[in-house]
Amino acid sequence: MARRQILVQLDSDDQPSVFDAVVAVDAEVDVLLRHGGVKPDRVRDLVYGAMFTRGPEDLHHTAIFVGGSDVAAGEELLRRVTQCFFGPMRVSVMIDANGANTTAAAAVLAAARHVPLNNATALVLAATGPVGQRAVRLLAGQGAKVRVASRTLARAEAACQAVLQRIPQAQLTPLAVVSDDEVRQAVDGTQVVIAAGAAGIQLLPERIRRSASDLKVAIDLNAVPPAGIEGIQATDRGQQREGAVCYGAIGVGGTKMKIHKAAVRQLFTANNLVLDAEEIFALGQAMT
Repeated sequence: MARRQILVQLDSDDQPSVFDAVVAVDAEVDVLLRHGGVKPDRVRDLVYGAMFTRGPEDLHHTAIFVGGSDVAAGEELLRRVTQCFFGPMRVSVMIDANGANTTAAAAVLAAARHVPLNNATALVLAATGPVGQRAVRLLAGQGAKVRVASRTLARAEAACQAVLQRIPQAQLTPLAVVSDDEVRQAVDGTQVVIAAGAAGIQLLPERIRRSASDLKVAIDLNAVPPAGIEGIQATDRGQQREGAVCYGAIGVGGTKMKIHKAAVRQLFTANNLVLDAEEIFALGQAMT
């Protein structure tokens, strides 16, 4: 009898994400075990429950998904999960807390369709948020020169340092961007702009976007009005606007969902996978 595929959902929020559960079902997981309010000191017993109920030859039929709205909490849960593994006793694990990894991967893949990222100049607005940080990582990993923008220089510098710890060769420039003049200077000379700000906050006015002569791709990941990049519609998917190819949150969302489902399926191909931003991006690249 074939083993059933079991996905253990570990969520730092009190109620585990319904969104992530639905995606798991659509990815054809046989059994979904949902755990909310997971604290780091509870991870070991949950992971041991997943590991020790099947022999090593069957552990690829069990996997763990780390979610929740707090990305930092999710990263700590992931760290605790991987600490539980030893020898052949391990299961594959994916982290997509707050959808940050799959969203950033989809955005960078969208940009890569239109601009060779190696040595391109890219600007990430609201780069210190969970999606923004991962977009910076993925762009830097592709060889782009990334302007890392935040409302305060200290936060931008901290985000750069975090990326440099992972990618020492990353070409990053931290920027404090608040006024229109600072936005204009940040956009000037860039080929790619990704706005990863919180819902309902405009980061790039339309008049500045229209005047950016080098801009080739503009991606707004905010679906709630007003748009993060003024003039881009949430449904834009490769729409030409004033010389730039534009994507909105819904336009990027289709790719995000495909990557998310594919990553969940990938977990059951082996028992030693750890799918973080870079691995999820590579999976998305293989799909295109």
